Amino acid sequence: MDATSSHQSHAVRPVFCGIIPPHLLDHLSRAESSALSGRARRTLEHDALQRTRRRLTTVRGLAAPDGARTGSDKPQRTIYDAEHTETLPGTKVRGESDPAGQDASVNRAFAGLGATFELYFKIYGRHSIDDLGLPLDATVHYGREYDNAFWDGERMVFGDGDGELFLDFTTAVDVIGHELTHGVTQYTANLEYLGQSGALNESVSDVFGSLIKQYSLKQSADQADWLIGDGLLGPDVDKGTALRSMKAPGTAYDDDVLGKDPQPASMDGYVETSQDNGGVHINSGIPNRAFYLAATALGGNAWERAGQVWYDVLTGGNLAKDAQFADFAQLTIDAAKARYGDQGAEHEALVKAWSEVGVTNDEGQ
Repeated sequence: MDATSSHQSHAVRPVFCGIIPPHLLDHLSRAESSALSGRARRTLEHDALQRTRRRLTTVRGLAAPDGARTGSDKPQRTIYDAEHTETLPGTKVRGESDPAGQDASVNRAFAGLGATFELYFKIYGRHSIDDLGLPLDATVHYGREYDNAFWDGERMVFGDGDGELFLDFTTAVDVIGHELTHGVTQYTANLEYLGQSGALNESVSDVFGSLIKQYSLKQSADQADWLIGDGLLGPDVDKGTALRSMKAPGTAYDDDVLGKDPQPASMDGYVETSQDNGGVHINSGIPNRAFYLAATALGGNAWERAGQVWYDVLTGGNLAKDAQFADFAQLTIDAAKARYGDQGAEHEALVKAWSEVGVTNDEGQ
């Protein structure tokens, strides 16, 4: 897809995407503890307002990118500090050429933006989020006890968490990669944030968020933990390791406060719901597991063959905005054939993976 069509897709439907799903916040909002429920309700109310603002921006459209701007081999990062307000972008505290300071959140955000840029550029040849060298902006210390991090169509925004259930949202590089990948999707396939296409939108962000973490840690597919948000859960979570597990959806947490991870691992458990835009954060477990199965079957570095196939589909121009799981599965199988041949291990791994999660049959159809 060329830069012009990519941008036009971006201008059509930028969305607000937070890493903590609404279903989890809704569960917490009904907690017996008034402090806990109050924080969750405030976060839900804030996120609902942000979604409304994104829809208004969608109607107006966004300015075209600077025609003089071209892709660079280096990121252009700027970190701002909201100083516990909800005013964006906040006060500039670090630019690309500035040294690290004393604020760990600023330094982690800066590093996470860099890790994301590095994977996309060095592995897939992509020049930032829009492939035209888009500056990477982020705001830290957003709000007070704000339990989320989000991509708002223009920048990354990090809450500090409440320190009890959720820690500072800059602590997990896969969360940063996840949110910035919503920007990549916005500029490419622009998957609708509803139902199965919305679950694919979320899954693509989980896939590349995990790959960014694996790449930065130099982990093979077998060495990776395949968790999203590992280290983000606070000391009051007794039975939980992360927000999601790509290896075993539905097992990331089972806690008295957080509840039970609702993600299904196959189409047998597909959740029909009107909440969370049709369960976009829930049913994303199905394509997540398909990627995990394919990547581990192939072995080696997941960002290479399996990741390359996912990137080819995301950027190839054939992925419809309203694509369903079966559509995406077929495109990945076709992409594996196109890049690696129809008799290769890649094709076989994709067919088996999508069949195992119940999206296609054992012939890939």
